[in-house]
Amino acid sequence: MKTTFKIIGMTLLVAVLATGGSFGQQLPQFSQYIFNGLHVNPGYAGYKGEPYIQSTYRSQWMDFPGAPKTFTVTADLSANEGTMGFGFSLLSDQLGPARTTGGLLTYAYRIQTGEKGRLGLGVSAGVTEYMIDGDELDPNDPDDPEIPGGRINLFTPNLNSGLFFHTDRFYAGFSVYNMIGKKALEKEDVALAYHDFHFYLTAGAMFELSDNVDFKPSFLVKQVKGAPTNYDLNGMFLFFDRLWLGASYRSNVNIWAEELDQNLSKRNAVAAIIELFATDRLRIGYAYDKNLNVLTDYKHNSHELSVGFYMIPRTATMKNQRWF
Repeated sequence: MKTTFKIIGMTLLVAVLATGGSFGQQLPQFSQYIFNGLHVNPGYAGYKGEPYIQSTYRSQWMDFPGAPKTFTVTADLSANEGTMGFGFSLLSDQLGPARTTGGLLTYAYRIQTGEKGRLGLGVSAGVTEYMIDGDELDPNDPDDPEIPGGRINLFTPNLNSGLFFHTDRFYAGFSVYNMIGKKALEKEDVALAYHDFHFYLTAGAMFELSDNVDFKPSFLVKQVKGAPTNYDLNGMFLFFDRLWLGASYRSNVNIWAEELDQNLSKRNAVAAIIELFATDRLRIGYAYDKNLNVLTDYKHNSHELSVGFYMIPRTATMKNQRWF
């Protein structure tokens, strides 16, 4: 089995670097998570206050063979006058011969903290499938008995938890993913390092620049065992409560991980992001990512498209605008 994953590691090295998971695979990350906190924090469930469903598709390093392609569907619901949040998430992530598929159900209890603040305590649970298709490998030694023939599938339970605090103009959150299920993977390395603990820290704020323009800075810090500490710095402008324009800068620092070759370990990238309320119910987003590290000379960059729908009409005069 170790031989198998040495081969996989070599064949997917460039794709792994493109996803930002250098020297340590990580869960998929989206440029537009800043508009859908369920991607990084179950405590976010119920925040929007209205039934909302969103689908996101991300093609990493476009047209490169074996490059990652990720598809998700999430739903965010609220009940009991906003004191409870519910959600579900479906994920499919394809990376060369490896595929991750998962489903989660989410519950959050939302505590009123002052006139405008709420604290969400959330948990999500579900099942994840990890699969590797040995028929897609191209080994130097095809007779190696350790190389799998056909597909290897492995299922494991999953549990995530998180805290999400917000007012009408500020938010902060902390979450932990993959809290259980690791022992089910220790016998076989089918999941690579996807199922290691993932820690997320987020915060952001909304500033009114004029009657029709607002500015939202935010950040995300992600830590995974054995990998550099990743961070995103984001800045988004909102025009007329309808059009978001902004950008994100991504990089990493070696805080707890071993020092790595800087040309390879740095995951520097920038993303241009646009989000538009096409109607009061329909939200459309697009992000274009460009690598700034050793891969910058390669022209296959990343595209991410999202479509969201409010199941009841959204109005610009709601008591607590859902900025985050």
